[in-house]
Amino acid sequence: MPNTDFPLPKFHFSVEWGGSKIAFTEVSGLNKEMDVIEHRVGSSPEFFKKKMPGLLKLSNITLKRGVFAGDNEFYDWYNTVALNTVERRNITISLLDENHEPKVVWKVKDCFIVSLKCTDMKSDANEAAIDTVEIANHGFTIEHV
Repeated sequence: MPNTDFPLPKFHFSVEWGGSKIAFTEVSGLNKEMDVIEHRVGSSPEFFKKKMPGLLKLSNITLKRGVFAGDNEFYDWYNTVALNTVERRNITISLLDENHEPKVVWKVKDCFIVSLKCTDMKSDANEAAIDTVEIANHGFTIEHV
């Protein structure tokens, strides 16, 4: 029986992005937001605007990962956008339990890279080199397994 006393920790996750199996250090931006349309008829006896749902706004998703020698997959994917061929990929992000099994899965569709930020460099730093990729998407679903 699953432990329901505590929420799942956010540090154990996996990302399937359609490339080789590489580990990501951070995922952020899994956000959806609904615009609100306000409307009021001039003869309404109520002195406020009624609200109804409008268009959905999706945030870009940010992925961070370590830099590895000889690994050009993100750059190659980014260059498909730069060459106006726009290779779109579906991405699956899974929050894992202690047995490495997915418990919450975000299925993100039609993704493409809109920003690629290469690592900063600092002569006295004691950190891994990290690349940051921002990905546009056309929505996602959430499944609780």
